[in-house]
Amino acid sequence: MLLRTATTITLLATLVSGAAWAGLPAAPSPAGRGTNILVVGIDSRTGLSNPEKTRLHVGGKGCNCTDVMMLVHLSEDRRRVSVVSLPRDSYVEYADGSGVRGKINGAYARGGGTLTVRTVERVTGLHVDHYLETGFTGFEAAVNGLGGATLCTDKHLKDENSGLDLTPGMHHADGNGALRYVRARHIGRPGDLGRVRRQQRTVSDLLTRLTAEGALADPVAAAGTAATLLKSVRTDGRTDVADLARIGLALARLGPRGTEFATVPIRLFDHRVPGVGSTLVWHEARSQALWKALAEDRPITGDRLIQPVPETPVSSDPAGIKARVDEAGVASALKAGGFVVTDTSATAPEVRGEGPAVIRYPPGRETDAATLAAALPGARRQVVPGHDAYLDVAVGTRQATVRKVTYDRNVADGAPVTGDRLGCLAEGGRRASGPAAVGPNRG
Repeated sequence: MLLRTATTITLLATLVSGAAWAGLPAAPSPAGRGTNILVVGIDSRTGLSNPEKTRLHVGGKGCNCTDVMMLVHLSEDRRRVSVVSLPRDSYVEYADGSGVRGKINGAYARGGGTLTVRTVERVTGLHVDHYLETGFTGFEAAVNGLGGATLCTDKHLKDENSGLDLTPGMHHADGNGALRYVRARHIGRPGDLGRVRRQQRTVSDLLTRLTAEGALADPVAAAGTAATLLKSVRTDGRTDVADLARIGLALARLGPRGTEFATVPIRLFDHRVPGVGSTLVWHEARSQALWKALAEDRPITGDRLIQPVPETPVSSDPAGIKARVDEAGVASALKAGGFVVTDTSATAPEVRGEGPAVIRYPPGRETDAATLAAALPGARRQVVPGHDAYLDVAVGTRQATVRKVTYDRNVADGAPVTGDRLGCLAEGGRRASGPAAVGPNRG
């Protein structure tokens, strides 16, 4: 029973599982409100040899702070688990009575796991029942022990800081490659939101694959999986075995539709604080709606108080898209909609092409082209190798209308989704089209 229990709870934490597990003694959660588990990964190089740092691509000085933080809520009826990522740069007040505010990842350096838990409880209003903690080598060992991880993307992902170099398609990665994937912070929009979505995707895919392969099909299979995990996981025994058994058995029965993944809604994405640096400020109303839903043991997907759904959401910010438009009225309307527009109507051809407007763009700008196309209903898109950084709009004979689009990074990178929508998704939030080639991870 202990093996099966350890298996199921560490599988959900597999993103950061491996080096150590600790259960903090705490009072039970209110009856009928489910179970909350805080999962953290520590950014520490302590104990790592230089060859290990090179192999894991974790050179430099660690901060002895939390690099990954996920709050996991298991519903009271054991039919749903909600995983909420708390970005490491979230600006909060520490729960040590000092009144000091800083990045949430700094709570660990100030007071270890105990202060980390107390700070999360303070800012969310939720009681934390269990706490799990680990580091780089533990993650690598756990993923290797589970047979690797599946990674997929529709575009080339490269981040020199983490060592990630992943070509389009589907890849089977070892623990080292998976670590580079979940640590990458310099892909597309910089920062944590894209990274935590990749972390969530990795958790979802591992759970789905292990279930499909029968790793949790029965007590014998689960015990075998646990035996593998326990080579890199240790427990301190301070949490009641019955609690772990209940959590583990419930997680083993959940499918992708029974899992939810989200990131705390953000209001300010680059809030500068002297002595602290660039921080993230939570959206007060949306984050409170999120914690209220979890406190009341309700689903977080589909809740418009947590994530309002704009009429025409897009995945990239119009303010970062430069376009040349050859019709004055369309150029003016797009500029009013937030795009950076150069009006080229003075040099437009006298005879326009038949049909709708055409958007021409260089390879790698598919997301931006899709955003511009959303603002021009019916427009055709054409990728042009060697095209410069601008997107060109050639208005055709068919009348072009301009629609207002709404960009919200919370929608693009962190909106609540179920595991069946998140797992093995392309980076832009769409399933990879066609059969994907399976190959080794180049990272």
